[in-house]
Amino acid sequence: MTHNNFSQTAAFIWSVADLLRGDFKQSQYGRVILPFTLLRRLECVLEPSKDAVVAEHERIKAMNLPEEAQEKFLLRATQSPAQPDGLSFFNTSPMNLGKMGQSNIKANLEKYVQSFSKDAREIFEHFKFDEFVGLLEDANLLYKVVKKFATTDLSPNSISNHDMGLVFEELIRRFAESSNETAGEHFTMSYSPCSNKVHLQESRKIVTFS
Repeated sequence: MTHNNFSQTAAFIWSVADLLRGDFKQSQYGRVILPFTLLRRLECVLEPSKDAVVAEHERIKAMNLPEEAQEKFLLRATQSPAQPDGLSFFNTSPMNLGKMGQSNIKANLEKYVQSFSKDAREIFEHFKFDEFVGLLEDANLLYKVVKKFATTDLSPNSISNHDMGLVFEELIRRFAESSNETAGEHFTMSYSPCSNKVHLQESRKIVTFS
């Protein structure tokens, strides 16, 4: 992906700000756009093994296994031709952003995020994602934002890990500008070019997700 291409992708994603204008402060744009971008990237990465993970979850949930034991089965189910070594995260929900209808979308989205493995959930908790989902719902914008991201192709076939990192960096820069802050002064998120790994740092707390 060339500089122009990843910049165009970041610009397209940031155009969600047009939907937020008037209902959210400029300093809040990134609080909506960054976690939704991450959510969409994660579900695109998980797509090749999604059916296998959902099926495995159905198979083992009646076994009453400890969470750690369940995770081992589910992580093994993430192996696919696209990811022969598997992934270090999963989502057990059959839902995705494209399947969420307008009815009960807030509850469906929150349940979907809670279906991620623990490390991934912690990132969204640190973003205070539920809080901003509630604000979007109150402003009658949640469905529009979800649909915008659902149609954005962030699959590894379209955007490599390296280029996805560049997209995140560009979004963080735009977030800093809209907040009148130096990029990374109060908020830092980087995407590792060598793996699907996100480092989130805010108020000196770091959550690593891979």
